[in-house]
Amino acid sequence: METMRTDKSVLKVKSADRVLDVLELLAETTEPLRVADIADRLETPVSSTYKLLQNLRARGYVETDKSGRLFRLGGKMLEIGSKYAQNTDLYTAFHHVAQKIVDDLNESVFMSIRNGDKVLYITEKQSNHPVRFVSHLGMQLPIHATAMGKILLSALSEDEVERLYPGRRLGRLTERTITDFDELMRQLKQARERGVAYSEGEAVPDVNCVAAPIVNALGHTIAAISISIPASRSTPELWERAERWVRQGAKEIGLKLYFHQ
Repeated sequence: METMRTDKSVLKVKSADRVLDVLELLAETTEPLRVADIADRLETPVSSTYKLLQNLRARGYVETDKSGRLFRLGGKMLEIGSKYAQNTDLYTAFHHVAQKIVDDLNESVFMSIRNGDKVLYITEKQSNHPVRFVSHLGMQLPIHATAMGKILLSALSEDEVERLYPGRRLGRLTERTITDFDELMRQLKQARERGVAYSEGEAVPDVNCVAAPIVNALGHTIAAISISIPASRSTPELWERAERWVRQGAKEIGLKLYFHQ
């Protein structure tokens, strides 16, 4: 009887190891993987790998592309990661900077990371205006329709961006959402040159945003911050101050995290 219990415990540990192996593999790769690729790299049977992926998919830990054949980390993993981030230096640095922005502009500030072709909101600092854009932890929006999404996309190569959009099809959220792939590529080029990206009512009607990248010591983009301003309050002077703040804020967060300044 003791031997049977021991055998079951070993099987459970092996199953847990296999789950972690899959998640770690998907976390290490920049591109989605096929079942066969995952099975080959982990040296596991394709059939059992497929069943494991389907279980993880049902729980939200992995997701597939539109074809259903390519797997990547799902929103649940990123939601857990964003909750962890609340206890990290990134979260602390963001809120220190965001508080200064809200004190000066009284407009809302957000931070996000990329999840495939989505932008995942991980924290925010709200203004006290009754009219404002409000996100929530784990909220995801199409990456091409947001300022933070565009600045995150601008860190990718053109080939990497194209692979996110088979057939170059872009979904529409509002009347102002970019649906032309060439126009998106033009704006990403502009974002690389300027160091900021914009969204004008493209994700939420009558809400404008400006975003900048947070980069690590190697110069790689790890996250983005944005300032959101309702169109009814947006003036050239406020917009200029917001752009200046978002550049300064993103830089300050990076310096605090990686250079301890």
